[in-house]
Amino acid sequence: MPTAALSIAPIADSDVADVVVLWQACGLTRPWNDPSADIALARRGPNSALLVGRDAGVIVATAMVGHDGHRGWVYYVAVDPAHQGKGLGRTMMASVEDWLRAAGVPKLQLLVRRENAKASAFYQSLGYEESTSVMLSKWLDGRDPTP
Repeated sequence: MPTAALSIAPIADSDVADVVVLWQACGLTRPWNDPSADIALARRGPNSALLVGRDAGVIVATAMVGHDGHRGWVYYVAVDPAHQGKGLGRTMMASVEDWLRAAGVPKLQLLVRRENAKASAFYQSLGYEESTSVMLSKWLDGRDPTP
């Protein structure tokens, strides 16, 4: 599987619209999450970042990473459908892991929707294992639970 050249850097202001389009093309957005607001929140402090991967100057991959000092989390791992199968997802995940190691964070966790067997298989191929923990959630703004 050939790997395209990928330049990885934090998102710039001018990248936001292109990143949202990529996430939509990859089926990552949900009606209850505003992707632009998620990007703004990730960019607010030193404990999170949105990394973008460029091939020939064009954004083709992303990964949002953050941590609480003990556990790291990754979200919005996306590879343009026209560029999948080239190892770009693996490259983005390696960058996320490096970012967390540099911050001294010992563990990375991520969430995969139960119906997304393709994503689950991808992460398992990178050495991730299904946790025995159960995730609980609650909207703090009073919204109804999401499906």
